[in-house]
Amino acid sequence: MKQRRHRHKESYSILLISNTGQSSRQFHLSPLFFCLFPVLLLFICAAIAWLVYQAPSGSENDEILSSQLDSQSRMIQKLEDEKETLSKKNLALAAELNNLKQNIQTYTEGMTQTASSEPEPDPSIPARYPYSETGILDAAYSDGHPYLSINTQPGSSIIAAGNGTVVTLSSDDTYPVIIELDHGNGYQTRYMCLMEIDLQVEEGTQVQIGDVLAAIRTENTQMDYQVLLEGEPIDPLIVLEAKG
Repeated sequence: MKQRRHRHKESYSILLISNTGQSSRQFHLSPLFFCLFPVLLLFICAAIAWLVYQAPSGSENDEILSSQLDSQSRMIQKLEDEKETLSKKNLALAAELNNLKQNIQTYTEGMTQTASSEPEPDPSIPARYPYSETGILDAAYSDGHPYLSINTQPGSSIIAAGNGTVVTLSSDDTYPVIIELDHGNGYQTRYMCLMEIDLQVEEGTQVQIGDVLAAIRTENTQMDYQVLLEGEPIDPLIVLEAKG
């Protein structure tokens, strides 16, 4: 029967002796440690070298970030300045708008006061168009034609141009109907029709501005309208408020 040989594990011992008389320490290290120690040492050196290599790059990144932060800070400050400027402009515009509103209100109040202080127009002045419709103006006033010639249509009316009294209802060789009003202030008006009309007033009738003097019944009944001031004919358009 063969005897088995016992293999002894090889190891290394490190003895640390204290020079102060204290107890010594002994460490046992296996051969595997001595195999791995150079590898571990090499890894540590590589890590240190990598960190040393990356240090400048990290510094550059810090500088870039710092530059970006500075740029953003300047931009924020610029935006804050612009915001403050716009706020001042808004305040100035609001003040200007308020002034404009006050000016408009003052102007409106002034116009209202002026309008209220203006005297009412005298209704006895023949300032109204003497025809109820638009009518076609056949001829304007002139020295040789001292009146307006207005073409009328059936269903329309001849109306008083101002307050007054019917002083004459007459006719002549040219006009079958002539209506004359005295307005009591130096003005007289004459409504001279070339065709028969239906009279709505009599001599002595007191009329108000806009009252119907006669009704038109036939086609193309021309009316010649004349205004006299102190017995002299004047252009009716001088005193007319509206034409048509």
